[in-house]
Amino acid sequence: MATTGGKAVALVVTGREAGLFASGGTVCGGSTGERDGDRTITLTCTSGASDRVDGTVTSVADDSLTVDWKGRADPETYRRTENGQLPGGLPTGGPSGGAQ
Repeated sequence: MATTGGKAVALVVTGREAGLFASGGTVCGGSTGERDGDRTITLTCTSGASDRVDGTVTSVADDSLTVDWKGRADPETYRRTENGQLPGGLPTGGPSGGAQ
């Protein structure tokens, strides 16, 4: 799970399969692999979005994964979650002052 531009972005990797979901409706699916010795993520998005379709994994830690997406200015760091829990620090996106 990452936040970019105030939007939540979830990257799910299971073996060689990968999926990406972003608030606002972006849904992408694809695979992981290797290219020139680097770990890669290749996705196709149903909306036609192309800013997260070709990624190179630049860092892997116990609690995070950093991907440099071709065409994006900055890499994105995704924090690992356990048991379906969202990580802390995500934007709420709701109006201030509580529910209406």
